[in-house]
Amino acid sequence: MQFESSASFAQRMDADDPLAAFQDQFHMPLDQKGQKCIYLCGNSLGLQPKSVRESIEQELQDWQTFGVEGHFHAKNPWMRYHELLAEPMARLVGAKPLEVVVMNTLTVNLHLLMVSFYRPTAKRYKILIEASAFPSDQYAVKSQLHFHGYHPDDALIEVQPDDGQAWISTEKIEAVLAQQGHEIALVLLGGVNYYSGQAFDMARITAAAHAQGCVVGFDLAHAAGNVMLHLHDWQVDFAVWCSYKYLNAGPGSTAGCFVHERHANAVDLPRFAGWWGHDKATRFKMGPDFQPIAGAEGWQLSNPAILPLAALRASMAIFDEAGMANLCAKSEKLTGYLEFLIEQIGGDAVESITPKQPEARGAQLSLRLARDGKAVFDRLSARGVVCDWREPDVIRIAPVPLYNSFTDVYRFVEIMKEEMHGLGRNFRRS
Repeated sequence: MQFESSASFAQRMDADDPLAAFQDQFHMPLDQKGQKCIYLCGNSLGLQPKSVRESIEQELQDWQTFGVEGHFHAKNPWMRYHELLAEPMARLVGAKPLEVVVMNTLTVNLHLLMVSFYRPTAKRYKILIEASAFPSDQYAVKSQLHFHGYHPDDALIEVQPDDGQAWISTEKIEAVLAQQGHEIALVLLGGVNYYSGQAFDMARITAAAHAQGCVVGFDLAHAAGNVMLHLHDWQVDFAVWCSYKYLNAGPGSTAGCFVHERHANAVDLPRFAGWWGHDKATRFKMGPDFQPIAGAEGWQLSNPAILPLAALRASMAIFDEAGMANLCAKSEKLTGYLEFLIEQIGGDAVESITPKQPEARGAQLSLRLARDGKAVFDRLSARGVVCDWREPDVIRIAPVPLYNSFTDVYRFVEIMKEEMHGLGRNFRRS
């Protein structure tokens, strides 16, 4: 579509936005003057839905009223509370309810699933990840390699960005798989890279990896609730994600994981077992031998924390109401508008290192300033713009379609231009 660099255009876009009313379902932080911030940091921590308080207070009231009997007599009995999230979470990631479970935290889930799906052999023992993967993934992968007696210098393949780019082409990943796939036990990529904002072509990568006999997993921390996912149809083996970024479930809230249904009854897969993953029909017989529940639930260890699940359940209701297809359609326009306004600045003062193709990104642009990047970021923060600085030189901007507007994007770019100009930067003013 044709964008315009004017406040009136942004206002017209907001007036025509069918999702505009969802902004009112979230609490917006205030700046030092008591005015609403321009919050563009949902890729780090999503805003609090107003419905979260009621959802959590229901469980607090039931705990007060029933004590331990709340497991069976609460309005939403705690024994099966996590099951209430299976269907909405499955819709969100393109899966069957059997294939998803909400449990633990992201890196814990990653380790639990690598126990099952990283099965090195003498000839096939390497793990492929993207260069500049999120540090926690790097730590987890390297520790798994060490645990199995391998050294990352030999067993870790880090695919580097294409020449002159901050992102990695699918063709480059396919080439590495074609050359070294016979040695690769596991391909583990971020669905959306946290630094560059690149959304990987998960369907194509999965097909190429499976053709080489590799197992495929994805860290969807920056993808779940951000881009369209079809994990079941893509034949992904497993995936993990957090719920505190785009899913707005609160800091450190309970994470999710996916295990494809073809592994649902693979009782021979090694796994770390816990009581909550045991067959529900015999769980309370307290037998000594573990019998896993079919599907992703069989990877559970302990009964889940109900209060974080209550927050996540409130947020998932909003996603169901809005619809991921609608959110992604708005996200494409919102991020495209941000890109358009950044390009209007002109010169080499600021550039986006995120892929330009809408299908290769979500609700994020990673902006690299030619100089004074941290100073500009600090000035933005002082002006009530909440965004994210990543060393050495990137400001991450995430216009989230659930609660950000075109006016938010326009105001952000105007403030950034003012602060760059205040630092003596020369650029073409629109």
